[in-house]
Amino acid sequence: MPSLAIVIVSYNTRDLLRACLHSIESNQTRHAIMVWVVDNASTDGSAAMVRADFPQMRLIVSPRNGGFAYANNLAIRAMFNEADQGESPGADYIMLLNPDTIVPCGALDGLIEYMEAHPDVGACGPKLLLPDGSLDLACRRSFPTPEVAFYRVIGLSRLFPRHPRFARYNLTYLDENCETEVDAVVGACMLVRASVVREVGLLDESFFMYGEDLDWAYRIKQYGWRIMYVPSVTVYHHKRASSSQRPAQTIRWFYDAMRIFHRKHFAATTPALLNAAIETGITLKEYLSLGSNLLRTPIRRRVG
Repeated sequence: MPSLAIVIVSYNTRDLLRACLHSIESNQTRHAIMVWVVDNASTDGSAAMVRADFPQMRLIVSPRNGGFAYANNLAIRAMFNEADQGESPGADYIMLLNPDTIVPCGALDGLIEYMEAHPDVGACGPKLLLPDGSLDLACRRSFPTPEVAFYRVIGLSRLFPRHPRFARYNLTYLDENCETEVDAVVGACMLVRASVVREVGLLDESFFMYGEDLDWAYRIKQYGWRIMYVPSVTVYHHKRASSSQRPAQTIRWFYDAMRIFHRKHFAATTPALLNAAIETGITLKEYLSLGSNLLRTPIRRRVG
């Protein structure tokens, strides 16, 4: 039976992390599962909680908060090194999972079995539901090409959420229960073949937070693999558990990710004037988000 390694990066999310790990532990899976928790220099006792309550899970304590990609790569490198040195059989699949998720029974088996039945799929993600029962729109996306990003930035995607051209970024014109090939799924719950990770490389650590999953998906597609949104499997997502702790800085990381992604994948083939307009638009949106966030009450401050 294929095996799974789950990587969970935690930053000061002890209670949510505990609930997430309990949900995984309660899954009666048909597949061998190893959980790697990477603590990103938390100060809330998260690492001590994992040692005490989940001693069977692998724990990596980072001396610094190097970001989401950095922390995931610590675990992926460690598991690859162990497999290459014959210290472990290695995993067939790797799942990135946020600590503010709850994984229902059957979800892990469901995603693995979907991948086993579709050998041309390099990565997939489930339907992610927020606490109010609505769809986490990030769980199925198109790449933010200059055209797609333009419709999003000027608000056409919000005005016309059912329009197949204007609403491409979050694919809101599609039925949320429709299995769909997409450009990207979200790193909050993303299943990738281990062989694909070896093929395309690790997450890009120039992204501190946000964008690294889009970039990974972009590279996976470049290598000819399909990426699928699989709504037959549901995972629950609290969302913004880490980002809400440092809202202003997180907003900056969010828009920095936009700049990095555009410069890396689209700037070279985009006219100079359009590149300048895109960079200006990102900066204006960043300032608007920072300003709007200041007007919110502290409990409601978050990424725009």
